[in-house]
Amino acid sequence: MARALIIFGSTTGNTENTAERIGGILNAKGLEVTVQNVSDATPGDEAGYDLVLYGCSTWGEDEIELQDDFIDYYEAMDKAALGGKKVGVFGCGDSSYTWFCGAVDAIEEKVRNIGGTLVAEGLKIDGEPDDYEDEIDAWATGVAAA
Repeated sequence: MARALIIFGSTTGNTENTAERIGGILNAKGLEVTVQNVSDATPGDEAGYDLVLYGCSTWGEDEIELQDDFIDYYEAMDKAALGGKKVGVFGCGDSSYTWFCGAVDAIEEKVRNIGGTLVAEGLKIDGEPDDYEDEIDAWATGVAAA
């Protein structure tokens, strides 16, 4: 059975809820899923997983700011076991900000730089994830099939 790790950082609960929803879909598609808060994660935890998903919200008006708990992990991601691994990135944000879901873009760039293989375009959720259930489900289904 393929194994998936979902590492998320969430302040308001939106990204956590999205991570749990994605995890449920992947599980229903036959993957063994671990959902882990980034505050409990260390780069290198990805070893032994076939698929790694990162979920991070974006803050900041003047520059991209990752969710607070995600910052230390992001800065140490060069130690992540992503070489040749399938990876996806999702995040929640607010499109009224200049850097709408910029954390998704920043994490994707980091993944590419350290040898991970992005299996889907980053999922960017504008506002409440409950308003985007169909999009989340379709993204998760596509990632599971990758």
